[in-house]
Parts: sequence; structure tokens; C-alpha cells
Amino acid sequence: MPTRRGPAPNPNARRRNTNHALGEHGLTSSSGEGRALPKALGVATGGAKRFWKTWSGSPQSQHWLETDWAELEMTTKLVDAFYQGETRLAGEIRQRVGRWGATTEDRARLRMSFDQQAEAEAAAAAQEAKAADMDAELFKMLSESEESPNA
Repeated sequence: MPTRRGPAPNPNARRRNTNHALGEHGLTSSSGEGRALPKALGVATGGAKRFWKTWSGSPQSQHWLETDWAELEMTTKLVDAFYQGETRLAGEIRQRVGRWGATTEDRARLRMSFDQQAEAEAAAAAQEAKAADMDAELFKMLSESEESPNA
């Protein structure tokens, strides 16, 4: 069992770096239209178009500068190549989207958090979608059981 070096931490300790230069970013759930995909990029795959649409309308993009949009353009080209079969680009794409807060872990590391209201709205929307999926699944199961009665 590893032992701890040094004195035990103070139980009333506070973070010293709370006023970090980057600070916390509050995100709203309202995702806008975002920018249109530039035709000059020559994106051919539907996956890359969805990628652009997702990120250009994301809450994170509300804080972006021109350099961030240029990074999205470059990453979208990589995603386009990935969907055309160049799977070796997956790691590079993951690193790039990680810097934007793609996953819960990334957002925690970047100190991004959604508003309480935004989280409640997202949870309600997810619950509605789940209920609709369950209704559709139940309907499908009932329809299948009526078509093939057990003897």
C-alpha cells in the first residue's frame, strides 16, 4: 500500500488557483445556428458536415475568435478524410475536439460548466426523448407479438 509523503492536507483547505487566468466558463444550453460551412473547404462526407453543424452551433462556439473558427475548419477537413477511410486521423481529431470541451471530462478539465437551468432543460429533453423511444419500442414489440402468435 503506498504511503503519503509529507504532511496530511488541511481539512479546511481552499484551492489557491481559483482565480486562474482561464477561469470558469459558464455555458448555456442555447445553441445557435452557427456559421455556414464554407464551400471552399470542399467537404464531401455527411459525417464531416454533421461535425461542422454540431460544433458551429455548440455553446462553446459562442466564445470563439477567428482563430478558433480556423481551427474548426482544419479539423473538419480531418474529419472529412477520416470518414473517407483515413482512420489514422482519429487520435488527432480527438485531441483537437478535446481542447474545445467535447466530453464531460474535457469540460471538467477546462472548467466549463452549464447553467443549472440549462442542465434541467437538457435533462427534461432527454427524458422526453427516452419516453418517446420507449413508446416506439413498446409499439414495435406489441406489433411483432400480434403478427406471430405463439401456439
